[in-house]
Formats: sequence, C-alpha cells, structure tokens
Amino acid sequence: MTTTDEATRASSGPDVGGDDVVLELRGATKRYGSLAALDGADLVVRRGEFVAVVGPSGSGKSTMLNVMGTLDRPTEGSVRVAGHDVGDLSDDDVSRLRAEHIGFVFQHFHLAAGATATENVADGLLYAGVARGQRIARARVALEKVGLGQRLGHRPHELSGGEKQCVAIARAIVGDPTLLLADEPTGALDSTSGASVLQLLHDLNAGGTTIVVITHDLGLAASLPRRVHVRDGVVSS
Repeated sequence: MTTTDEATRASSGPDVGGDDVVLELRGATKRYGSLAALDGADLVVRRGEFVAVVGPSGSGKSTMLNVMGTLDRPTEGSVRVAGHDVGDLSDDDVSRLRAEHIGFVFQHFHLAAGATATENVADGLLYAGVARGQRIARARVALEKVGLGQRLGHRPHELSGGEKQCVAIARAIVGDPTLLLADEPTGALDSTSGASVLQLLHDLNAGGTTIVVITHDLGLAASLPRRVHVRDGVVSS
C-alpha cells in the first residue's frame, strides 16, 4: 500500500536535501478571489534535471510557471529558487534573484523587431550590471552555442521561426542561469523547426542546464526524462 508520504515524494521528485535543489515548491497556492489557479503544489527540481510540466489548457500550468519563475508570489505555501526563500525577499531582491538565476523562453519569442540577434541576446544581461562591450561579447558566444553564429547581425524579420526561438533561447542562457523555464517553446513552430529547438534543449541539458518545459503537448512531454502532470491547479503526478 502506498502511504500519503510516499505519494507526496512521488509527485515531488527525490527527497529534499543538499545543494543540488534548484527549485522547490511546498504547498504553493495561487488564488484569484475564490478560484485557486494553483492549489497546494509540491515540486522539487534538482540540478541537471529536464522536466515537463504538462496539462491541458486552463489546468494551471501558466500560473505554476509564474510562481516558479517568481513573476507571481504564491498566496499560500513557499517557493525556493537556488536556495533562496522567495517569501523572505523584497521585491527588489526577487527581481535580482530572477535576473541572476532564471532564464525564460516563451512561445512567441518576444524579440525586439529593430534589433539584431546579437542585440536581442545582449539585452538578456541588461539587469545584471554587465558592461555593454561584455554583453555583446557574451551574446555572440551564446548565439554560437545555439548554432546561430552566422546570424549575429540578422534582425527578426530575416530569421525563420526556429531561428527566432534559438535567439530567444540564447537570450535566456546568456547569463548562465541556474534554471531555464520554457513555456510552450515549440508551440509556434512547424514540426521540423520544433524538433530542432527540442534537440537544442536536450543538448543544453546534456551540458548541465536545468530545464523545466511547460507544455500541453503530450508527445513533447513523453520525450523528456521526467513529467509532472497538472490538472485543475493540482499536481497529480
């Protein structure tokens, strides 16, 4: 018979402890009025993991992303990122934590139309106090890492959808974040470009990047080593 404690550990991943815990949610709840968009979520993500948070539209995935990424504070429960309890931090400290430890990749890229690929990636370091020359140099390295070394001076309208997403991924990793959060990273791409972006994420993970992908795509989720299912704001497995 499975005990309550065993079931909790199964949904949360390995037992908590040690310096390798990158992200921890404990009883994380986010309410909007009487609606609990996220309801008592428990989750532990360790350094080097590649995790899919999967569920249908309206399941609470986006709310969970916002809470994991410190974009929203939970109404109840706790969130720890890179060992820091978000509930103990001021708004300025949370912004600093986010800038130093979390990279975001979104479905629709969010690139500045008039800026080159290099400039878009360099913008990922704007809030990290990095001098402009160093931002540009690190942006070029990040673009080389995602296979866009020949597109440094191209603007978004000169890039394919897959290339735009690779620029967005380079922007997310240019600061060497502790955690990469990817929200439907292949959702706006055709199947070939989507497969290339997913392979890039696998390559980054193989290189040590900790990644959490939020998706409704069961096929994408099935390709990842670990899956966390969300429905009606509840982490079910």
